[in-house]
Amino acid sequence: MPNQATVRRRSLLFLFAALFSVGSAGRASAEGFISPFIGYNFGGKAGCQQITNCEDKHANYGVALGAVGSIIGFEAEFAYTNDFFGQSSNQTSNVWTLMGNFMVAPKFGPIQPYGLAGLGLIRSSVGNSNSTTDQNQFGYDVGGGLMAFFNQHVGVRGDIRYYHSFNVLDTSNFPNLPALNLGGGQKLDYGRAAIGVVFKF
Repeated sequence: MPNQATVRRRSLLFLFAALFSVGSAGRASAEGFISPFIGYNFGGKAGCQQITNCEDKHANYGVALGAVGSIIGFEAEFAYTNDFFGQSSNQTSNVWTLMGNFMVAPKFGPIQPYGLAGLGLIRSSVGNSNSTTDQNQFGYDVGGGLMAFFNQHVGVRGDIRYYHSFNVLDTSNFPNLPALNLGGGQKLDYGRAAIGVVFKF
C-alpha cells in the first residue's frame, strides 16, 4: 500500500502532466501579446480605500507580457506604484509587483473576457532623508477583466485584481507608518483597477 509521500508525489506528477497537456493543446493557436497599462490601487493598505468616490488616488502603471489562445493564456506582469501608503512630507513609499499569472480567457469573436490567478513578488519600500527600508514578500493575485480587439493585432483591456502577501509586513523600521495608513503586524493586501492597450504578435 503506497504511503502518504508516494501518494503526494503521484498527485503532483498528475497535476503537472494535466497542466502540460492543457498548455500543449492551446499552444498552437496562442498569440503573444504585450500590454502597457495604467490604473490606481484601492482598499487594503492603499491610500485610496474605495474603488469609487476616492480623491487620494495614486497611479499604478506597468506592463504585461504573455501569450493567449482561444481558451487559456499565461502572462508575466510588472507594476509599480509611488506613494502607495499615502503622501507624507517627511517620508516616501512605493510598492512594485512581479507576478506570473495563469489565465482562463474564452474567445468570442473580438471580445475575450478572462479570469486569472498567479504567484510572485511584492516589494515595498519606505524611506526618509536618512534611510530607506525595503521588504520583499511572496504573494499572489487574483482577478478578471475583458479584452476587446479592433483588429487582429490591436485592442484595449480593462481589469480588476487583488494582491495579497503570504507573510506579515515588518513595520518596525517604518517610524511614520501610522500617518501613512498602515498598522504593524499585518499582511500587505490591496486591489487595483487598470486599463491598457493590447498589442498581439
